[in-house]
Amino acid sequence: MSDFLHSVSLDASKCIGCTSCLRHCPTEAIRIRDGHAVIRSNFCIDCGRCVRVCQHKAKRAIFDKLTDIDPKFKHCIALPAPALYGQFENLTDIGSLLESLVDLGFDEVYEVARAAEIISECTRRYMRKPNIPRPVISSACPAIVRLIRLRFPELCENVLPILPPVEYASRVAKAKALKDHPELTQDDICTVFISPCPAKNSYAKNGLSQTRSSIDYVVSIAEVYMKLSGKTKPVHPGMMRSRAGIAGVKWASSGGEAEGLFDDRYLAADDMDNAIQVLDAIENKKFPHLEFVELNACPGGCVGGAATVENPYIAKARLMSFRHGLPHNRNYLDVRDQTPDYVPPDAMLDAPINDYVPAFSLSEDRFEAMKMMGQIEELQQQLPQIDCGSCGAPTCRAFAEDVVKGEAKIEDCVVLLRRRLYVKPEGGKPV
Repeated sequence: MSDFLHSVSLDASKCIGCTSCLRHCPTEAIRIRDGHAVIRSNFCIDCGRCVRVCQHKAKRAIFDKLTDIDPKFKHCIALPAPALYGQFENLTDIGSLLESLVDLGFDEVYEVARAAEIISECTRRYMRKPNIPRPVISSACPAIVRLIRLRFPELCENVLPILPPVEYASRVAKAKALKDHPELTQDDICTVFISPCPAKNSYAKNGLSQTRSSIDYVVSIAEVYMKLSGKTKPVHPGMMRSRAGIAGVKWASSGGEAEGLFDDRYLAADDMDNAIQVLDAIENKKFPHLEFVELNACPGGCVGGAATVENPYIAKARLMSFRHGLPHNRNYLDVRDQTPDYVPPDAMLDAPINDYVPAFSLSEDRFEAMKMMGQIEELQQQLPQIDCGSCGAPTCRAFAEDVVKGEAKIEDCVVLLRRRLYVKPEGGKPV
């Protein structure tokens, strides 16, 4: 996956090799080499966890800037993620925030929460199909989808083959703009997603499986927050109104998507460690009665993304306060003449998620891979099994694999080296 455009980068000049990111990376994509961290591109899923835990700001999430938007576009549409609403203290009406986005320079605002309500209905319809792999796993979090493609390829067929809300929002917003403004062409319109995490920027740049994204720019919630903080407009009678319901806004928090399915046979988990445990359990058939699984890479859901500014639990509480001012649902599919399990083709992925990314493969030759596996097992037994990270690998198992693959030397294990230096020969002094 050398052509995969990542949205997490490393500033080696700020890295002191402290191993904090090493111990927290869910895919063991980080090594410490020559005194600083190195990100292995083919293992990275852009979850942003290293960005959150790095105390030295050596990891950073890559986003477009508002100043990067090409002036050639005559109509610029903002796509605010629902998580944006929870960042602002004392925000009493979402409409005031939407108007502030227009004042920031956008020609139009299309809420991703609106698209989320449509995708929820599409998912409910898809779940009525009798012969689909279950449990169905949400495709909304691109970090989770890439994790499945890397580590759990047998579960690719379980991934929901429906567009993520942000992609659906981008496509609908562009179609609406063309209809409302006949003088415009497709090349005159751009969409700008205001994102809570780097994984969604990676999605916009790379697409999902064989589905190409129509999103033109991805800016961080943090940048928009800094420009709007303290500048949201007061509520007035002619103010722009939110066209999303609480069902769409709740997608910002873990469990919000699953609750919209009106089926209690679901599981929702957030944070990568929990997500990996759930995927392990699904792969081992431990949840035979589950219908739907919602997994979020970030703690608390999208409100905990690496590009947000507020504590995720405070942001979630703020979103809950909108419950009293919004209807449950405001957006519906117009499919009255179709069967109950009909899903519009424009809401479906161009192709199912079935492309395994063999990043963890030891060798393309099966016999060579088996030989290397045996060498790894043998070497692992010689190691101290304390996963200290001093060798530059996150675990003794990962270090053994690095040695067998020729990416590290056995002498890099300081525990083994110390034992060799201090071994006492018979009748003599320590060497």
